[in-house]
Formats: sequence, structure tokens, C-alpha cells
Amino acid sequence: MPDFRYVQTHDLRIRCAVEGEGPLVILVHGFPESWFSWRKQLRPIAQAGFTACAIDVRGYGGSDKPWAIEAYDLENIIEDVTCVAYAYSADAPVVLVGHDWGAPIVWNTALTRPDRVRAVAGLSVPFTGVPKRPFTDIFKEAFTDKGLFFYQAYFQQVGPPEDELEADVRASLAKFYFGIAGDAPKGSWPTKPVDAKLLDGLVDPEVFPDWLKPAELDYYVRQFLESGFRGPLNRYRNHERDFAWLQRFEGWRIEQPALYIGGTKDPAASGFGRMSDPIAFMRQFVPNLQVAEMLEGCGHWTQQERPDEVNALLIPWLKALPR
Repeated sequence: MPDFRYVQTHDLRIRCAVEGEGPLVILVHGFPESWFSWRKQLRPIAQAGFTACAIDVRGYGGSDKPWAIEAYDLENIIEDVTCVAYAYSADAPVVLVGHDWGAPIVWNTALTRPDRVRAVAGLSVPFTGVPKRPFTDIFKEAFTDKGLFFYQAYFQQVGPPEDELEADVRASLAKFYFGIAGDAPKGSWPTKPVDAKLLDGLVDPEVFPDWLKPAELDYYVRQFLESGFRGPLNRYRNHERDFAWLQRFEGWRIEQPALYIGGTKDPAASGFGRMSDPIAFMRQFVPNLQVAEMLEGCGHWTQQERPDEVNALLIPWLKALPR
């Protein structure tokens, strides 16, 4: 296990899993994960001469878990990341790496706080610029209005998603992780009617793919048995608030050195079918995109499914950054 430390932000504490010494690299996880999703990157980053710091996003794991929905908007979470940066690298800007929800968090931290971020890397979710409309409008048009289920639309309800996921945490996580993994057979993330529940039609595999061993799933289960799912789900309930806040940065681009890694079997990499070439689309908003790869056959859990390939791209990029 890494060294666990805590950083006090303006209103709560963030738990950090830290290894190594050197320039700071902050790693930000997605849903439904924790610092533990970076377990296969922490030591390699530290051995390359950096301080590797994987946080629990507010609402998760050992970090504080405010109740209010608005406590989980992008502005608050960017403030958390910035506070961690100041705590461990007060005199120098840092490198940010994010996956899933962590990718929009780090992309937008780099966008809105260029004074604190010298380089940025996103896994799974590409940066597509300051939004022109809330994502709720997009998925309503693409799914809900057509009578189709979309998980983020379902998550707008307060209560039913928490109840469903918390009824059997182990089964919930196993089904969700497996459903959008690269190893999963076709149809593991089924098309469903709009009134379906999240876990309807998802498979709980008898034997999970080797990238998530039983003891590793046990760790995630313990984290969510302690924290519940309200905080993690509240992140999805801030699309309109995030959209309104980001409008003040209209026309801005991410100018820092950047890296992107996606998977060809990850629906999030294409924006759920909205982009045929996410890397080409990104370049108009991230002109200094230095490394960009789509891993063939990789699903959504990029750095867990393909740690060796991710590390082989990430570590040399980190070492080549000017200090």
C-alpha cells in the first residue's frame, strides 16, 4: 500500500495515496472507482522520478463526502485538485492524469487553471472543448427522446440508483465493470428501454477477467460499503451547473503538453457514438497533443485493463516533459 495522506481544502479533506519523490503527478479516478484504479501506475511513476499522488475524489473512499448535490460540481472538484497541487507542489505547476470522470476533471483543471498545470493526460474521455449545451440536452436527444435507456439519464433520479447499486455492492460493481470491459462479449452492455434500471441485462461473470483479481474487487467493495454511492452519483447531477460555469472560458483551449489514451471498445472514447475519430476531434481544442493512442480491443477501464501499454506511453511522456 502507498502512504496515505490528507489534504485540507476550503471545506473538506481529500485522501491521497502517495509514492515517490520528485515533480508532482496527480492521478484522478472515475466512476465507480477510487485511488485504487491507479495501483498499477503509482510505483512506475514513482520509480521514474516523480511524486505520484492518486486522490480519492470527494464522495469516495477516504475523502470527505458532503451530502449536497451542488457540492459535486466541477468548480468544487477542480478546487480540490488545485488544493492538492498547492499542498505538495506549492512552488511549481503539476502534471495531471485522469480517467473516466477524472479525465474531464483534469482537462478542465488544465483549461481553467493553467497557472497550476504544466501538462495533462486523459484516459478514455477525450477533451471536446467548452460545451455549447449541457450534456443532459445531448443524451435526452440521443437516448431518452427515442425511448432508450442511458445510464446518465437514470442517474439524474435521486434515490433509485443509490438503492439499486447498494442492494448488493459486489454484484453491482462486478456487473458494471464487466459490462464495458474489453473482455466482455458483444451485448454485455445491452440496449434497453428508457424505463429500465442500470443493472438490468448486465452479466455478473463467474470468473472475472485477469485484470481485476478477486482481492482487488474486494477492496473496491469495501470502499463502497463504507461510502455508499450518493456522492459518486451526485457528480452526474451537475451537468447544467457545470455547463453554466464553463461558459466563462468560451474560446479557450488547452495549450499545455497533453497525452490521450483511449480504447477501441470503450463507448466513452467516441462520446457514445458522436465522434468517429476522437483524436482528430481533440486536436482543435488541444493543439499540443503530443501522444495520442487508441488501444485495440481495450474497453473502458484503460489503465487497469492495459497497464503495461498505458505505462509504456505515459512514463516516457512524463520524463520528456520540461521541468
